[in-house]
Amino acid sequence: MTSVRVVRVPILPLGMVNCHVLIGPQGCVLVDAGLPGSETKVLRVLRQHGLGYRDIKLIVITHAHIDHAGAARKLRKLSGAPIVAHAGDLDYYEQRKQMTFCTTDWFSRLFLRTGLILRPYAPFTPDVLLRDGESLDLQTYGVLGRVQHTPGHTAGSISVQLEGGDAMVGDLLASGVMLGGLLRTGHAKRPPFEDDPHQVADELQRLVDAGMQRFYMGHGGPLPAREVLRHTQVLRTLPRTHATACCDAHRPQADA
Repeated sequence: MTSVRVVRVPILPLGMVNCHVLIGPQGCVLVDAGLPGSETKVLRVLRQHGLGYRDIKLIVITHAHIDHAGAARKLRKLSGAPIVAHAGDLDYYEQRKQMTFCTTDWFSRLFLRTGLILRPYAPFTPDVLLRDGESLDLQTYGVLGRVQHTPGHTAGSISVQLEGGDAMVGDLLASGVMLGGLLRTGHAKRPPFEDDPHQVADELQRLVDAGMQRFYMGHGGPLPAREVLRHTQVLRTLPRTHATACCDAHRPQADA
């Protein structure tokens, strides 16, 4: 089995929202599904590489935010591919609860007030549901790598680690100004929402220690391991009470 190509699927311009297709010699794996209606953008990228929906062997959803899971049910129907996700976000995939959002800066606080991140999407139940300590070998799906639980952004966040040293980490980190790529595209930053920055730092450190060299993400990127390590040091300077206080302060108004 040869190396895997990582292809970005631009859901919004300038790297603001990304999915990724992992193309192996025997099919491909889709990492994240984008906003509702993103299936046509996925197909456009697949066709550029001589592929179609049915070449997708697995759909990995890194976490339950709408810009990562919004088109998951539709893409499963079109491709016939199973969805893998983590049990920590199951209530949100099935739309039985509304998520809370721990904002990280002024932009994310303004963005939360728009209500866009709170919109519902077509609910689904993952076909493969990982639990704490479990991982999924991707060789069955034509890719040398594995899916691993990497909590911190949300309780159920997962990442893909490829044997070649590439990692698809969802929203464990971001880069660029606001969302994505106008300025400072090579500079790691916190995503708009983050449950536990210290847990994120631990998971990113573990990925680097495991040999991951290049990090692909939902907003901006990719970034080299040295920049990811710099970011982990910044996260560790934040107060450990930050996450709980932030979540309590910015719980969606619909919960009130």
